[in-house]
Amino acid sequence: MRKHSKSNKTYFAPGEVAEMLMVSPASVRNWASKGTLKSVSTPGGHRRFMRHEIERFAREKNLTIQTLDDDTLRILVVDDNVQVTEYLSLFFSRLDANVTTMKAHDGFTAGRLVQVFEPHVVLLDLMMPGLDGFNVCAQIKSDAASKATRVIAMTSFYVDANVARALSAGAECCIEKPFDTDQLLTLLGLQDNAL
Repeated sequence: MRKHSKSNKTYFAPGEVAEMLMVSPASVRNWASKGTLKSVSTPGGHRRFMRHEIERFAREKNLTIQTLDDDTLRILVVDDNVQVTEYLSLFFSRLDANVTTMKAHDGFTAGRLVQVFEPHVVLLDLMMPGLDGFNVCAQIKSDAASKATRVIAMTSFYVDANVARALSAGAECCIEKPFDTDQLLTLLGLQDNAL
């Protein structure tokens, strides 16, 4: 699991600010667009928020700042099947581990959430309408800001050609749906956290 030291961190991504203020990333983007929560832009055009600015904003709006846990594993679940994303979100929430999940039901939303949520792991369905998982994976891996993100592909069409194409796009592995939850926990390093 990739760890970030939040205690000494100066700049925060929109997803981290959303977690800290216990609001949606959309709220953070809205405040930033209106200028009520000031941000700076990275050379790649991504918004970042300074700690003192988040604290000022929270005081003015009477919001409580939740401390970000260094050990929180951020997982983005991407699948056009809502039952799959709901199941995995519930499954991860019941673990005895610090896991935060977000869900996307299409490739375009997934691409946006990779930037704002900055997941450590993306569980990515390969067969989606519009922008499919192969292309989403390739985009994640070609962007300098997200190329270190782990991508675990998942598919109901588990054939050699799809597995090879997913690996070629940058996925670390491809698992078959319906998947074995023990296998998934092992891949995520959470095998000792099942209740």
